[in-house]
Amino acid sequence: MNYSKELKDALLRRMLPPNNESITKISKEEGISEQTLRNWCDKARRDGCAAPGTDALPDDWSTQDKFLVVVETASMNETELAEYARKKGLYVEQIKSWKDACLNANGGVAKEAARLNRELKDSEKECKKLEKELQRKEKALAEAAAL
Repeated sequence: MNYSKELKDALLRRMLPPNNESITKISKEEGISEQTLRNWCDKARRDGCAAPGTDALPDDWSTQDKFLVVVETASMNETELAEYARKKGLYVEQIKSWKDACLNANGGVAKEAARLNRELKDSEKECKKLEKELQRKEKALAEAAAL
């Protein structure tokens, strides 16, 4: 069955923060299957809507949802961020802590990668040094054998 864009948008607004109405309740009221409503929520998330279609509290959101919020708010100033947070039912401090977590998430990985790169370069230098020494000794051995 085809539903109008206006109806879909209105129901999505009810399902997502700050309203967070349950899908079961909306399904009973509107006569639309719960699976259809869940599909709409999933599609909204895939299209970049940064809020889960569940009744979960913001701190219980998945890391993907939190990351989407951080991406959406990255270029906002304080006023825009505050308005965005109100619309989504969030606190500015939550968004800022999620942003810090995202920024620090790969810090350990980057340091480990740099350390491994240094070790690899050191190993390559050592290998070249040993190869040169081996060639020198083979040359000296060949010379001694020739005499």
